[in-house]
Amino acid sequence: MTKTKAAHAQDAKTQAALNPGDEAAPGTKGTGEDICPDCHGKGRIDGAPCATCGGSGTITRAVGGA
Repeated sequence: MTKTKAAHAQDAKTQAALNPGDEAAPGTKGTGEDICPDCHGKGRIDGAPCATCGGSGTITRAVGGA
């Protein structure tokens, strides 16, 4: 089965929305927002946007643990 152009476009949007500290795309089932461990929720380190959270101050983490 091949992907449609719309599916490829959605994949590209998801990839663009991920930051290096994210464990999954925002809104993924079984995930939630957490404070960035590197900038502690401030979004900046030494005046520059935090590389881990992309400047948002939050990352997406898996929650639970079955």
